[in-house]
Amino acid sequence: MRPGIRRTTAAATAGLLLLTGSLPQASAQPSSSTPAAARPNSVPPDLPPGTQPPKDEGKPDVKYERTTKGCVESDTKSELIEYKPWGQVYLNLEQAHRFATGKNVKIAIIDTGVDPRNPRFGNRVVAGGEYVDNSGGKNGTDDCDGHGTEVAGVAAAAKTEGDFVGAAPEATILAIRQTSDRYEFKGDAANPDKRSSAGKVGTLAQAIVRAADQKAKVINISLTNCGPPKGFGADDQKLQAAIKYAVDVQDAVIVTAAGNLSDQGTGCANQNNNLDPNNVNSVSSPAWFANDVLSVGSIARSGAVSSFSVWGPWVSIAAPGEEIISVDPKGTGLTNANVTAQGVQDIKGTSFASPYVAGITALVRERFPDLKARQVMDRLKATALHPGNVSGKDNKIGYGMINPIAALTAVLPAEAKGFTKPQPKEMNTAVTPPPGLDWPPIIVALGGIGVGGALLMLTLIIRNSLNRRRGKPA
Repeated sequence: MRPGIRRTTAAATAGLLLLTGSLPQASAQPSSSTPAAARPNSVPPDLPPGTQPPKDEGKPDVKYERTTKGCVESDTKSELIEYKPWGQVYLNLEQAHRFATGKNVKIAIIDTGVDPRNPRFGNRVVAGGEYVDNSGGKNGTDDCDGHGTEVAGVAAAAKTEGDFVGAAPEATILAIRQTSDRYEFKGDAANPDKRSSAGKVGTLAQAIVRAADQKAKVINISLTNCGPPKGFGADDQKLQAAIKYAVDVQDAVIVTAAGNLSDQGTGCANQNNNLDPNNVNSVSSPAWFANDVLSVGSIARSGAVSSFSVWGPWVSIAAPGEEIISVDPKGTGLTNANVTAQGVQDIKGTSFASPYVAGITALVRERFPDLKARQVMDRLKATALHPGNVSGKDNKIGYGMINPIAALTAVLPAEAKGFTKPQPKEMNTAVTPPPGLDWPPIIVALGGIGVGGALLMLTLIIRNSLNRRRGKPA
């Protein structure tokens, strides 16, 4: 077994939640459904003017109970992984940290909680909120699943022994537990909505408001509710309103996983591989609120798009999402794999591409403190390694692989005061026949040429005659 592999006592579905980072459909259904307006199904409806963000209750919406699935355990025995993650090398994080480290920037991790005991977190984990089990007073710092702690490690773990380091090693981590595969709700008389795991779109919206109100400048959401296009429900609107509030009122950048392709019921069942972006097969939320979030796709070591990364017009940017190394969520070392019902599997998913972007966003926020949230989002997209096409964007990796050094050093005219974006000018490319010839001036011109030529010839004849009479050669 490779150094750093982590064992769990998880049941069959536990590893799937950790791998995909998705909210199960049963626990993420909106509370009501309304017919979708006539619009492309890849675009959410506009938020009605004056819509307020949901009130943060600061607690689970139902009483969840622990299942028989055991919490994650460690078997790394503090062994050291003696190589750098390829993503860390590709992103050149060591050079990026010459410009910024995320100091004094708060990153909210809305996930399965963050266990603060790994020494690579130091004393930087702050209890932020609890929407699963508030009986123990952990307030977001208990992580039975391990997923949130691993996500936090990619985003903000410090470098101690070895070569591994998180994207923003001095950032503050705001831990908010919003979902867990180790809890369930069996239903009751007041609420018959049974849930096989904890987590609901409504409490995700509350968690975003909570993170924003606690002054998180970056909010990472490695959770997705993915399924076929459906009606836009009340909880969906709450989520949309919470995102708008966080971005435009509290100046937070929201980074979210684009979603994973899966036939196991924990991700998107169908890829958006049709050619019509207005009629997608699957919708991944909150990623599809593309105008207000940075939605992150996954790149493999080869440079290709990861086979599991969900495509869509809403994808903003991409980052490494395979062969991930992060902190051991229940030990003092590192981990590079999870033990699931399918066996030992490398840590991967858009869940882990997202915290790379979240950490780099924290670096940008430290280096450019005067930039507003939307300006930071624009800077990250403008400096990404764009795909090779006319538009510089596609539905697989958005504006391209994130480029930390460029994001931290590039001079962008759009950020200058008084800059006005050039307006496109209409060009007349119609082919028109030349106008008809205007004969009168042409006749006058030709006549003048004829008279001038005749006078020249007459002058030459007279000169010739005079030269002959004088006996000179012509």
